[in-house]
Amino acid sequence: MKDIIRETPNNFSLPRRITRLGELAYNLWWIWNPDAQRLFIQIDRPLWERVYHNPVAFLRKVERPQLNAVTNDRYFLDLYDRVMREFDAYMSEEKPWFKTHYPKHEKELIAYLSFEFGLHESLPVYAGGLGVLSGDHLKEASDMGLPLVGIGFYYTQGYFSQRITEDGWQETRNFLLNYADLPVVPLATPDGKPLTISVTLAGRKVSARILEVRVGRISLFLLDTDIDDNNPADRSLTARLYSSDPEVRISQEILLGIGGVRALRHLGIDPTIWHMNEGHSAFLVLQRMREYMSEGLDSEAAKQKVRESNVFTTHTPVPAGNDEFPLWLIDKYLPHVWEELKLSRDGFIDLARNQQDWGETFSMPVLALRFSARSNGVSELHGQVSRAMWNKLWPERKVNDVPITHITNGVHAPTWMARRMRLLFDRYLGQGWMETIDDLEMWSQIENVPDSELWAVKRHLKNKLVNYAMERARRQWVTGSAHPVQVVAGGVLLEPYSLTIGFARRFATYKRANLIMRDVDRLIRLVTNEQMPVQIIFAGKAHPADEPGKMVIQQVYRAVKDARSGGRLVFLEDYDMNMARLLVQGVDVWMNTPRRPNEASGTSGMKAAMNGALNFSVLDGWWREGFNGDNGWAVGEEREYHDQNAQDDADSRSLYDTLENEIVPLYYDKRSIDGMPHGWLNKMKESIRTLAPTFSTRRMLTEYLGQAYFSDKTEEE
Repeated sequence: MKDIIRETPNNFSLPRRITRLGELAYNLWWIWNPDAQRLFIQIDRPLWERVYHNPVAFLRKVERPQLNAVTNDRYFLDLYDRVMREFDAYMSEEKPWFKTHYPKHEKELIAYLSFEFGLHESLPVYAGGLGVLSGDHLKEASDMGLPLVGIGFYYTQGYFSQRITEDGWQETRNFLLNYADLPVVPLATPDGKPLTISVTLAGRKVSARILEVRVGRISLFLLDTDIDDNNPADRSLTARLYSSDPEVRISQEILLGIGGVRALRHLGIDPTIWHMNEGHSAFLVLQRMREYMSEGLDSEAAKQKVRESNVFTTHTPVPAGNDEFPLWLIDKYLPHVWEELKLSRDGFIDLARNQQDWGETFSMPVLALRFSARSNGVSELHGQVSRAMWNKLWPERKVNDVPITHITNGVHAPTWMARRMRLLFDRYLGQGWMETIDDLEMWSQIENVPDSELWAVKRHLKNKLVNYAMERARRQWVTGSAHPVQVVAGGVLLEPYSLTIGFARRFATYKRANLIMRDVDRLIRLVTNEQMPVQIIFAGKAHPADEPGKMVIQQVYRAVKDARSGGRLVFLEDYDMNMARLLVQGVDVWMNTPRRPNEASGTSGMKAAMNGALNFSVLDGWWREGFNGDNGWAVGEEREYHDQNAQDDADSRSLYDTLENEIVPLYYDKRSIDGMPHGWLNKMKESIRTLAPTFSTRRMLTEYLGQAYFSDKTEEE
């Protein structure tokens, strides 16, 4: 990449003593290092909140007198010097984990392609769990020193902003991102021209600019079609995530798969492993085949070479959720490709042919599965479901022999664990415990943490969450943008000492956010018990085209507005990563009620667990593996239903019974003279001990290395 120019803006007006704040702002390492964030907070906390924790925008807007003031503050300068030493040591580490454990693979390179990357709320190029997982994957790859690059999209309008009307209907608002105010660097050629690649879409050339985001030691390259070379329609191709227009969708996926390969080639990057995170990027198969055939290989040999170095992760446990295109779209957008591959039209369709009741399609997961040496689901149960779902691709095999394994998801602890919790663990687990976070034996030391200290941290985090909700409600009230009932629904009556349950995620119908509303009278009695009050905080978005999902939000919101709840049912609108952090850190119980077996994995409960929240979930996805009977609670039974209504009835009864007879009494009963629920705290410790190491991205990436990236190799060769 020596001939590539990074157009990093250098117009921050910073005093010489703290000039490296500009460098820090452009590397997202600060996201998972609280002391780095504190540097900006100590300069001007209100501004830090106004720019939504975005250090680039912060440094553009902060007043010079405030910068000058901190250069005379020895405590600030001590913190600044320490943070920069830690940053330099991190970036220049000679023997990170990967080089120690895989010394013979130092020259390998992994390309990780995903439709979305959730790195931080200030860079909203993500929609939900898939993107947040991708972001955590990159962060942990950086921490472990993996040779990895990411490829995705720079969505100029981000994901939508959500507003809930007084009647509970979701309204969406779009906004425009300006990468001049973001930690995003445009790449240019030596003569100063934007670095671009192009693809052919329905006979026309479409170009995309390449932007770079630094994530610790990792580079994430984002493609952006909003450039002068393109016509107005093509400029908006990368405007928003998950378009419901099939022509936009196939155009985006051609750009990600074919354009992503071309972008890396243009940058002089030659990956040895290609990881497709979901099927959106599967068109990379076609581009890589073209490359091998241009070198003289025939079609079959090219297919084999591509297959040998591809890894595919599927996240979708239902056929309807997988991307596939009608054949007329393939005829319109890809005829030149099958000609270059020396295939007939039928031969090309056969690469990804999928038979549906209504006709044949070109299936992206089929393309990915057929051209990947290693494929995996994201939990044990999801692996089983995926093998059954795609058994038709290997009809000669039994279901258990279908070549789809599982690697259960994990979460990046430094991003999601509260600073107070980290400091507590520093004292009792020992400095450097995060470097061995996946060590089960190390976590046995959690028993050494005094109940009083763990309880104090948890109460602090809950207070922080309650204050956040109240401040949001205050802002709504001050601006006059909300009816009084919406202010109450937004959490103005939350209490810092009541048992608090969180439910926050995408509002797809199978996630059953309204399951607890199945008996509203029983719910009201539960939350308003004067001796043992309960408050439940809901948050989440439905896809703009998901009318049933929006109706679930409306049903939940109408229950939240019910005056009989006394303000103990709350809906926080415009769910994002910032709100997610506060929720998983602050609630006492994390509730998840998907209709089994439709939850591929789920990761929010993992984040809650490492912050001391107890999980209360259906035995689906990750919780089926994590639950041991003592570290949380299960909703319903581990069984299959053929009648959804019967399943919902049974699960809702289990939900109410467990809350009334186990969860609420354990939180409030048998408190010692010091007011602490020691039985609850024992359960918290068991949850942290068993779940924090097992569901970390450190464990997850270790498995990807051993089972997918270098599956024929062993550690420490």
